[in-house]
Amino acid sequence: MDLKIPPSNRLEKLTGKLKDFYSIRINKQWRIIFQWINEDAENVEIIDYH
Repeated sequence: MDLKIPPSNRLEKLTGKLKDFYSIRINKQWRIIFQWINEDAENVEIIDYH
């Protein structure tokens, strides 16, 4: 997955109610979350993580 580079992206597989999503940090407060569907990012949202 190319999104792991650079490591500062902090690509993470989420858990709990967002278990089907991944996230990338924008900053300490905001995340881009998305689902991988057929090798494409789908259901992309920017959320306030806290």
